[in-house]
Amino acid sequence: MKLQLDIWQMLAGVAIFLLGMNFIENSLRQIAGRSFKLFLKKQTSHKLRAVGGGAIVTALLQSSSVVNLMLLAFVGSGVIQMQNALAVMLGSNIGTTLTSWIIATAGFQFNIESFALPVTGIAGLIMMLSKKQSRLFHFSQFFLGFSFLFVGLGYMKEAVEGLVKEVDLSQFNRYPLFVFLLIGMAVTSLIQSSSATMAIILSALYVNAIGLLPAMAIALGSEIGTTVKLLLASSGGLAAKKRVALGNFLINGITSLLLLFILKPVHLFLTGPIGITDPVIAIVSFQTFINLFGILLFFPFLGVFGKFLEKRFTKEKDETLFIHKVKVSEPELSITALEKETTGFIYLVAQFNLHAFQIDNDLTAEEYLHRNFRKMGITEKYEYIKHVHGEILAYYVQLQTESWQKEDIKRLNRLISSVRNGMYAAKSMKDALLDVELLRNSSNDSKFSFYRATSNKTRLFYEKLLALLTRKNSMPLFNELAAMHKEIVYSYTQELSHFYKQHILQNLSETEISTIINYNRELYTSYKSILLSVKDALLSEKEAEYFDELPGFIR
Repeated sequence: MKLQLDIWQMLAGVAIFLLGMNFIENSLRQIAGRSFKLFLKKQTSHKLRAVGGGAIVTALLQSSSVVNLMLLAFVGSGVIQMQNALAVMLGSNIGTTLTSWIIATAGFQFNIESFALPVTGIAGLIMMLSKKQSRLFHFSQFFLGFSFLFVGLGYMKEAVEGLVKEVDLSQFNRYPLFVFLLIGMAVTSLIQSSSATMAIILSALYVNAIGLLPAMAIALGSEIGTTVKLLLASSGGLAAKKRVALGNFLINGITSLLLLFILKPVHLFLTGPIGITDPVIAIVSFQTFINLFGILLFFPFLGVFGKFLEKRFTKEKDETLFIHKVKVSEPELSITALEKETTGFIYLVAQFNLHAFQIDNDLTAEEYLHRNFRKMGITEKYEYIKHVHGEILAYYVQLQTESWQKEDIKRLNRLISSVRNGMYAAKSMKDALLDVELLRNSSNDSKFSFYRATSNKTRLFYEKLLALLTRKNSMPLFNELAAMHKEIVYSYTQELSHFYKQHILQNLSETEISTIINYNRELYTSYKSILLSVKDALLSEKEAEYFDELPGFIR
């Protein structure tokens, strides 16, 4: 029975520690999230500065995973180069050791409860009483998270002390060091925090439950395990993001495996010539040494390593499906490729907008979709659409350098207008996502019914619109598009009129009314934008001009 209590106390300590880490991350991102990003972006102009920038931001955010996720966004959007992103990773590994140093020097040298419990109580009360999303709320959340680190550490330390009395843990010290590396890798992969793993190691060392050498091997495993989050975040995403995740895995993995082979000499060096007798300080020193060793190992070869990664996932280097295969110097072929790419882009936007309503759709031909697009989350899909939009615009700019016939120029302009309107449609739906979620989960029958009605309307709208993309005859196509345009304009005004006539809005708060009105506008703006996109892609020049004169712009 006592053994079970010790195990549950250990798990509770880990959970409180992780909650504290989460509070610290969230509060700092809200207080200075943009500042961190701008600082990190500025530091990537030089590799050495990138290492320092990564170390500083990670030390402040207390999470290398958050910094690495920022890197995914930076590299995916082309803001920074691969070798500089790798330099930031090397620095972030150093920055994450600050948590371990704080715990080792403060968590075991003082009475934890005398410090942590008052801060937890005061910060927790202020956080609950302050206005949510205010600076006071986020500052109190930060201090609450910081105190949770020590509360969780206290539980872990007590639990390990109890386990030592119940179970002879020293018998595990005879296992090969590689086994301990795997344990560290598995634990960190599971809890997604190398800092939490280090806290467990420190607690075990403090009560002599484990030897320093096995603890060092576990620390090596935690360096590999912490890369799993980035690998998962990049899976199914852009090729550039996969390269960043692979680079992070290789840096930590190669560094840890090399040190495993010389672990015993390093152990003797720490406890001998350097003279570190306290195992708690020794393991934190070793964690710092791991990451310094990684910098010394990889920094001179970041250029070569970056080029190596750039050659990976080459099949996905171009996220477009057609235009990257055709040179801009081939007029007829490039226009045909851009036409197909534009059609594919419309399908992407349609899939994204349907996903917003959790509507499955199989009307899109697979030749127009990236093989991983259907598997992406809603946020990933939007990022992917923006990336493809950028590639199409870049291709269009290149086409401007060539000599074209007047008719070809007009066709190119209509195609790029189609892509632009498609992007507007996706942006409008993206802006409505929060409202969609609120209405979908509302307990108010009127709001939920409105969501169901608009969801069904969206499904029918896109089924009809996507079917038109396969049509070849022009005039019936114009008539159907014009009819859909008329229906959109009419329905938009009717929806609001229906609300007022049925007195539905009278039973809602001011915030709920604003949500309904904004949601309705963004939805119909998205409808009209995607309709204009199809118009520009499929209609002739004269038909497109006439279509633009149809009345009823949504305001």
